Amino acid sequence: MLIARSVALFVVAALFEIGGAWLVWQGAREHRGWIWIGAGVIALGIYGFVATLQPDPDFGRILAAYGGVFVAGSLAWGMVADGYRPDRWDIIGALICLAGVAVIMYVPRAR
Repeated sequence: MLIARSVALFVVAALFEIGGAWLVWQGAREHRGWIWIGAGVIALGIYGFVATLQPDPDFGRILAAYGGVFVAGSLAWGMVADGYRPDRWDIIGALICLAGVAVIMYVPRAR
């Protein structure tokens, strides 16, 4: 059950971080304005809080693993929000990153 909770938290964190960064991008680069930027900043702050809810106590491990989630999530977000089409190398790279997440977070360790 802890793995399912951890995976769910990674998904929620990804939605807030990637969504927040996308909102800032839209506000600044696409000239949608300060409301978009402000909403993005708030979402990024929520992401920072959600990351603290992971059951593992090690900050470095959580953020390192989240990096892999961010890679895969960013490609997925680009597909949905911007019509981006990843090529096979993007997909292979994302799968490698997710395998890294699994190793970093879920391989049994002696404590």
